[in-house]
Amino acid sequence: MSARSVMSYTRFNILLGVLLFAAITAGGLFGSTDLSVEQLVSGLLGQADTGTNIIVRELRLPRLLLGALCGATLGYAGALLQGLLRNPLADPGVVGVSASASLGAVAAIYLGAATVGSFSVPVGAIVGALGATALLLLVSLRDASVLTLILTGVGISSLATAGISLVMNFAPHPMTLQEMILWMMGSLENRSYDDVMLALPFMAAGLACVLGAGQGLNALSLGEDTARTLGIDLKRLRLRVVVGTALAVGATVAVAGAIGFVGLVVPHFARAVVGFEPKRILVPSALMGAALLTLADMLTRLPIGYGQLRLGVVMGIIGAPIFLYIIFKTRETMR
Repeated sequence: MSARSVMSYTRFNILLGVLLFAAITAGGLFGSTDLSVEQLVSGLLGQADTGTNIIVRELRLPRLLLGALCGATLGYAGALLQGLLRNPLADPGVVGVSASASLGAVAAIYLGAATVGSFSVPVGAIVGALGATALLLLVSLRDASVLTLILTGVGISSLATAGISLVMNFAPHPMTLQEMILWMMGSLENRSYDDVMLALPFMAAGLACVLGAGQGLNALSLGEDTARTLGIDLKRLRLRVVVGTALAVGATVAVAGAIGFVGLVVPHFARAVVGFEPKRILVPSALMGAALLTLADMLTRLPIGYGQLRLGVVMGIIGAPIFLYIIFKTRETMR
């Protein structure tokens, strides 16, 4: 790696860090009650009036922190899975954990657990994610081939989706069904520090699993035989990436609902700037994912019609056209 490319990579990450800081700052300033920079700073320090302190420290700050964490997790996980599967169209949903977490949350709502405590739904989602992770772990220990992992993920996702439809079909009350649908659309509204603390341990555990995996993904990009020659334990690498992304993404779905396209499209933008080396894509993807989800969450605060935009809907509107563009570009390069 040349000194020039390292400098370019560093500058790009710094630029993304500045973009993330600007997005978080804008998210703190704008909302149903707009604040000035002075009010925002005073609120962060707890030196503003009571109302401003509550808006900044209790409402907006945990929402912004959670949005940045979820966006970074989805972007990082997408880059990892695209590197592991050597497929630019892979995303965190490919392992089936997102659908399983959604099934757990919907089941909790169906059982009335949401009325028991505010954590019942996210805990149900985490239980669903851990169930899918355990199944992936079992399969990975027996057969760690890429094809097996993909097919297992597709099977888990299909089964979980069918389970979600079944639970919705037997929803005891229209309000219960509405609550299920709204949760699955994804949102960061009314999130607190408790939600941050609930998701953070699972995100940290997922990150711990994949630390140092970038070098292995670089070797894998040269082919499995070459990677083995370079001393990479492919079974262990796949196990670490699959379990790590499953834990982190499951925590994201638990606190923010089902949010698509972040892990799919963000690595492509990073790849266009820093090149195709999987290790170099990881950090830019995390920073870009955090900034993108923070900015998308700002759009959900806009008063539109009789309702409110949901985060998953906004990301679908943003991500679907980009996804189609990626498909056409990929098709052109393969001709």
